[in-house]
Parts: sequence; C-alpha cells; structure tokens
Amino acid sequence: MKLNEAAACLEALGNPSRLRIYRTLVRAGNAGMPVGRLGEKLKIAPSTLSHHIKTLVVVGLIHQEREGTTLVCHAKYAVMQGLVDFLVAECCTVVDGCKEAEVAA
Repeated sequence: MKLNEAAACLEALGNPSRLRIYRTLVRAGNAGMPVGRLGEKLKIAPSTLSHHIKTLVVVGLIHQEREGTTLVCHAKYAVMQGLVDFLVAECCTVVDGCKEAEVAA
C-alpha cells in the first residue's frame, strides 16, 4: 500500500461513525451485512449511512453487492491487511528507536 492510499484509509476510519460501520462489517465476516440491517444495528439514519458507506467504498475498505433487492456491504480484508502491513512495515528498523522505546516502557 502506498502512503497516499494509507492516508486516505486512515482518514476515512478517523470518523467515529465510519469506524463503527467498518468494525461491524469486519465482525460480520465474509457474509457481510445488508445496508438496512447495518443502519438498524448502529442506529444510523439511511441518508447518513449511505454517505459514510460511500466514503468507505471510495477508499477501498468495503465493497457492496446487490443480492436481489438487497444491497450487502462487505469488508475488504485484503485492503485491511495491507493497511496494517503498511503501518508495521518498518517497526523497529531504527535500532536506537527501539532501545529508547524499551527503556521508556
């Protein structure tokens, strides 16, 4: 994942409502969750929910599928893993920094 992609994902997740939506979809697993059920579960108005879902779709954290008349949202686990990998990619690569962190702990 590139810096700009990671920044966009983190910005999207920086909103409490979007973070709640995303975490709910992650917990839902591969089955995902219908938009209506997601709104009911999180007590978010349909228009507001739609706005937040669109933001998460644009940055690639979730995708939507139509199943008949139902719109189902799914977390994109590969993108989530890419973001986590990006965040920890250079963990402790500066040895002095790690020693300082260990001493502070």
